[in-house]
Amino acid sequence: MVALRPLRALRPEPAAAAAVAAVPYDVVSTSEARGLAAGNPLSFLHVSRAEIDLPDDTDPHADLVYATAAAHFEALRARAPLIVETRPSLYVYRLRMGEHVQTGIAAGFSVGEYEHDVIRKHERTRKDKEDDRTRHIVKLRAQTGPVFLVYPAQAPIDALVAEITAEPALFQFEAEDGVEHVMWQAPQSATGALVEAFSGVALAYIADGHHRAASAWRARQALAGTPAAVDAGGVEAGVEAEADSFLAVAFPHDQTQILPYHRYVTDLAGRSAEAFLAELQAVVQVRPESDGAGSVAMYLAGRWYGLDLAAAPAGAAAADRLDVARLQDQVLAPLLGIGDPRTDQRIGFVGGIRGRAALAALVDSGTAAVAFALRPVTIEELMQIADDGGIMPPKSTWFEPKLRDGLLSHLI
Repeated sequence: MVALRPLRALRPEPAAAAAVAAVPYDVVSTSEARGLAAGNPLSFLHVSRAEIDLPDDTDPHADLVYATAAAHFEALRARAPLIVETRPSLYVYRLRMGEHVQTGIAAGFSVGEYEHDVIRKHERTRKDKEDDRTRHIVKLRAQTGPVFLVYPAQAPIDALVAEITAEPALFQFEAEDGVEHVMWQAPQSATGALVEAFSGVALAYIADGHHRAASAWRARQALAGTPAAVDAGGVEAGVEAEADSFLAVAFPHDQTQILPYHRYVTDLAGRSAEAFLAELQAVVQVRPESDGAGSVAMYLAGRWYGLDLAAAPAGAAAADRLDVARLQDQVLAPLLGIGDPRTDQRIGFVGGIRGRAALAALVDSGTAAVAFALRPVTIEELMQIADDGGIMPPKSTWFEPKLRDGLLSHLI
């Protein structure tokens, strides 16, 4: 089962929540983060991306950056202010993006369950990114951004969440991107019921935040045996009391929204557009895009086409049956020479809400030679791949809307 753990969160006073809230640290560059935080001393980006307040040539992994993050964290606690809850609590976090609404439960989740695959993964993590967030957690003694989890939807949990969200919210605001964020603190009367209801959830899945989860596991190892950063009701606790949990928000699977992750390639490996199209037609069926058919859409030389990719071989793993995997195996690798999309500098990615218009603009401007628009992966496909112990192809899921950093932190 998935253990749901109330925690004594560090959170902003309601009046400061909108100013403190920041996009996840890993979805913006340093320059983008600097622009978003400009003129807002309460932005959590001063903590999550502290290099924005240092000279432009500062190494983002220098010791000074983590020391600056810790100093800014302490300053923000006083300035916002950020307060530590007097009692361990669960929270309900709702995001509204246009017509899409998703409502999840924010809590501590077990590092041990992450380790033993009760909380399942679908991505490989990179050591350099793990190193960065592990150092950040250890220096601040806090997990400062939630992992995005998904669990199989269950009616009893939905009913409890509906009761909590019928009451006044702790805070509610609309971010600059138009996404509404609403947070409720679950009353004590509902906390036990939610914990009990979650005992019927066998598995949870990381949707977004693999590096945060891996770093929480590594931070627990690094801090083992040291005093905790927050006491347990006035009694000093070992770090195990807090670092055994990592901060996450768990959403029912049927409320999540995955947007497509598209591809573009900068050149046609020495071919003209006409020659490439001829070779492609010998491999897959190519349709006029107006047909609306094809598992993948392609933009080449000012025109859209539909591609009917061949089915994956019988018995292929769930990950190999995805459109993105078949495009890689049938077109990108054999025709365009893209062997490893994780490292090849000739391939680029366009995710989220930017869509086909961004792909066409890249090709029309000469930045790219060809672009491929894919359908979004389904949450059921993701969960099946994780259950199989598989790994999703790189850059294949874009969850939207994004959780905000700074609204809840977990002191360890």
